[in-house]
Order: sequence, then structure tokens, then C-alpha cells
Amino acid sequence: MASTEIGLHKPLIHGDKHLAQVTRDVCEPLERRASAFWWIGFLISLAVLILGLTAITYQISTGIGTWGLNNTVGWAFDITNFVFWIGIGHAGTLISAILFLLRQRWRTSVNRSAEAMTLFAVMCAGLFPLIHMGRPWLAYWVFPYPNFRGPLWINFRSPLAWDAFAISTYFIISAVFWYLGLVPDLATLRDRTAAGLRRSLYSFFSLGWNGSYRTWQRYETVYMLLAGLATPLVVSVHTIVSMDFATAIIPGWHSTIFPPYFVAGAIFSGMAMVLFLMILVRKAMHLEDYITPRHVDVMSKIIVATSGMVGLAYLTEFFTALYSGNQYEQFVFLNRALGPFAWAYWIMVSCNVLIPQLLWLRGVRAKLGLVLVICVLVNVGMWFERFVIIVTSLHRDYLPSNWANYSPTSIELATLAGSFGLFFTLFFVFCRFLPVIAMGEVKGVLSHGRRRTENPHES
Repeated sequence: MASTEIGLHKPLIHGDKHLAQVTRDVCEPLERRASAFWWIGFLISLAVLILGLTAITYQISTGIGTWGLNNTVGWAFDITNFVFWIGIGHAGTLISAILFLLRQRWRTSVNRSAEAMTLFAVMCAGLFPLIHMGRPWLAYWVFPYPNFRGPLWINFRSPLAWDAFAISTYFIISAVFWYLGLVPDLATLRDRTAAGLRRSLYSFFSLGWNGSYRTWQRYETVYMLLAGLATPLVVSVHTIVSMDFATAIIPGWHSTIFPPYFVAGAIFSGMAMVLFLMILVRKAMHLEDYITPRHVDVMSKIIVATSGMVGLAYLTEFFTALYSGNQYEQFVFLNRALGPFAWAYWIMVSCNVLIPQLLWLRGVRAKLGLVLVICVLVNVGMWFERFVIIVTSLHRDYLPSNWANYSPTSIELATLAGSFGLFFTLFFVFCRFLPVIAMGEVKGVLSHGRRRTENPHES
């Protein structure tokens, strides 16, 4: 009797690749000259970054009076951007740590870029508290250390101090996790690169990797431990960020729903940014066999799920305010929906709740152009969410005599643009000099979904 072919699962990697092909496909974009697309994107990002650095230099030398803040709205653009960028960084840790522990094999094609995105997003986020201090050269005062300033210590009851500890811890763990995953691939690049500066750097940072069984065994043990260590950070970091607001007594902020609400929103926006970048990288670097429609489909489903969580949080906030009987709390939420910033509120609702529902349709998830547009709109909506939470709770005080509107100045807009310039500049540099796909992990899932031959008479 002839043998039959049995399909186990749908393959994660297309093209029936073998090990050498994976190495060649991932490394070749780094070994040839940069494409015109890379140079155009890099130069545009660098120009926007220079614009942002110019604005930051001007506002530090002149003072934060260059912002549109007033006595009523003391927090606005800078804190909005801070919370936005911290949220963007959450998807990297989710994909790398949580999905690794849950044995989700599809993550292997996107985890490297997601981890890099996390680091770049945290760097962008860290800029804004420094700028907000007005005197960034005194930023080290935030950390507790033996000093000669007498009784001058940070207030450990302040959520802003918690931010400093949480974010620095998040960055360090994420950087170590990302670097550890790079080590096997850096060794591969070392072995493929001719003698020179680049080979010396690859050799130094690959830490003498030799690919032996013992080396792989220890690597996987440490990787598992770091994944377990990084997993609580997904929940804890944005929970602490939410406490910047939840521990206040301002109507619209002091809400117990903020921690899970902020965490879901962070994963929502972060996953949208990862998917946006992956679709671009897939096309620009010809990695269609590695970042497949299945990856887009799965990440789109995560976006739909977290969109539902965010929408539920919006409804819960309104219900809690109306049910509380507190006229000040009720006023804040009605003012959000119907007041001077109603346009921002409805942009937020449209982009975060309504538009992502299109991803329920398989036909929409199959069209990468539509998915790309939805991802952009999701991040627009999530930025406006932070803006609405901060500004609408401040611009209408208990006394109408204190009411004031807020509008960002050109310096603030340039600073926001500069943060995007920093993010994309770093991402373009990453794509040029380091593998965007974890070769070692992808090789481990090549057999997933392959058809095997079986003789029906074999026991």
C-alpha cells in the first residue's frame, strides 16, 4: 500500500524553508547595500528628530512657559505623550514573555522587532518626564541615594517616584531580554561577516557563543527565567502609570478601574504599532514567507479583543459616574462627551471602539492595506484617549472662574513629532544592522505544519 501524506497544522513559515535558507533570507538584507526605501525613511525620521531636538533645546533654554499650559491645565501634552509611549512599549513584552510562556509559536517571527520597539518606545517616553521637570540636569534627584542635601529626599508616596522605579526596571529587564535573544543571531552574523570592525563588534557582543548543546541548554534556561521575570512587568508598569491619576482626588481620575483599563489600552496600542511595523518590514525586506497572513490575522484578533476591553472601560466609567450621584463626577464625563473637547472624545471612541470592529471580518484582516490604516487609526485614538483623560478633567474646575481651555503650542507639537522621529530613526537603524527576525527561534518552528509521510501498515 502506498504511503500517505498527513498534514499536522497550518505551517507558520511558508516556502518549505530549510535551516540555511532562513539564515540567508534574514542576513542578506544586512549584508547588501541599504535600499532607497531605507534611506528615504531614515532621512525623513532623522529630520523630524532634529526638529524635535531643536524644540526641546529651545524650551529648556527658555523655560516651560513655551508650552500652552496655564493655572488650570498644569498637565497636558508632555504627560499625554509619556503615557502614550509607555503603552506602545507593552506589546513587545507581551509577545516576548507572556506568549513565550504560553507556547504560542507564531510569535517567533515578530518577537525580535516587538522587543526592539519596546526599548525605543520606553526611550521616547523617558524624554517627557525629564522635559516636564524643567531642569533635566537634576533628574538624578528622583533616585534615592546617599547625598549631602540634608533631609531632601524624594517622596516615596508619590506615583511619579513609582514611575521612575517601574520604568527604569522595565527598560533594564526588556533590554536584557532583547539582548539575550540576539546572542545566537549575533554569532551567526559574526561567522558570516568578513574581518573588520563589524565582525569585531558581532564577536564581542555574541559572548563567545559556540552553538553547542550545553550552550543552548543554558541559554534556554536563562531565557525562560527572564520571560517569567518580565511577565509581571506587563501588568505592573502601566498599573503604576495609571496610579498617577487614580490616586488623585480629581473627578474623572480617581477610579479603581484605571489599572486594568490602562493595561488593556497599552496592549491595544502596542499591538497595533507592532502590526503596523511588521506589515511595512514584511514588504520592505521581502519577508513575506516569515511574516505571513496568519501572523497578521492573529494580531488583528488580539487588537479586536483589547478594543472590546477598552470599550467596556469607557462604558463602565460613564455608568459609575452616573450611578454615583456625584454631580462633579457626572459633569466631568458629560463635559468630555458634549463639552469643548467633545471632538477629541469622539475621535477617541471612533478610533478605539468602532473602527477596530472591522477586524471581525476575515476579508478585512486579509487586506494588509486596510489593516495598516486601522493600526494607524488605533494609535491616533489611543493618543487622544490620554489627551482626553488628562485635559478634560483639568480644564473645568469646581469654580467656573478657574475654567480655562488648552491648546498646544508649536513647540509642543514639534516635541511630539520629534519623539516619533526618535522612534523611527532607532527602528531604521535596528533594521539595518541587526536581524529583525530571530533566526534561532524561527528555525525551531520550521517543522510546524509540515507534511510528513506515513505508511498506513506501520504500527
